[in-house]
Amino acid sequence: MSRSGYDAVVDVDDEGDLGHTDLQEDLEFHQSNFSESAPLGRKGTKSTQHTTSSSTTGGGGLLPAPVTASSGSNSGGSSKRFLWTLSFYAQFFDVDTSSVLQRCWAALYPRANFLDVLEGNPDLYGPFWIATTVVLILFLGGTISDYLAQTGKEAFAYDFRLLSGAAGLIYGYTFVLPVALYLALRYFGSESANLLECWALYGYSNLIWIPVAMISWSPITILNWVFVGVGFGVSVAFLLRNLYPVLSATDRQTSKVLLFVVVALHLGLALAIKVLFFAHGSPALKHGPKGAAPGGGDAKPADPAMMMMF
Repeated sequence: MSRSGYDAVVDVDDEGDLGHTDLQEDLEFHQSNFSESAPLGRKGTKSTQHTTSSSTTGGGGLLPAPVTASSGSNSGGSSKRFLWTLSFYAQFFDVDTSSVLQRCWAALYPRANFLDVLEGNPDLYGPFWIATTVVLILFLGGTISDYLAQTGKEAFAYDFRLLSGAAGLIYGYTFVLPVALYLALRYFGSESANLLECWALYGYSNLIWIPVAMISWSPITILNWVFVGVGFGVSVAFLLRNLYPVLSATDRQTSKVLLFVVVALHLGLALAIKVLFFAHGSPALKHGPKGAAPGGGDAKPADPAMMMMF
């Protein structure tokens, strides 16, 4: 582009200001050509004019470049993210503490659609640490429950199959099931399905299981069932509230089937948590179900298939 412009010359009145200047009569334009290295003129006229022109054309350093120019330069200079680089996974954890707390609060007390709370920036930081916290609390609660059941009978030994069982159950439900749901939605023609949003929804829905898991050591069966029921109700309501707009993008019959599958699988998660971690003598423990004789005796052993899973 040619760097030619106009010099604006204003005839200033006798008082030395523009207050009484008639711009229609006193304003004149003279065509001028100047270069980048033009020397300073009298009273810095040429320097001032050069700065103003270059700033408006985006070549100066006093004002930021236009958005299109800056975005183009950034896209050209940015490096690509590959699956084997840390930068590829770091983008999924690009969230601050206040945002995570806000999302946790929105998961427990939903007032708006959770996808609106995400503001187009779903994260894996919250889902990962929520799932990890649930795993650890279920392990500790189940261990305390087993300890109370064996007090005075024999030397207590930790059973880390509880930990592996909790990890397989919670991590699998949080990170594997959303992938299957996402693939199903894409297969049935839902263009609004987003894998990161599915992970975020399932991850933050686990938040209610943290307070529920804290009483998993309780020997009161009815109390355990009440807390598990509350956890199931809150979490499944959260999922249905936010997944329904995505599921409804498919045809009517498919959306009903997918809704039923989501509820059924979530009910299976709640029952697995109750049976495996909320009862003394859990099938996931090496001591077998409650009622097994301490020395073996004639008590029926635990289901081998269940023991192999953990």
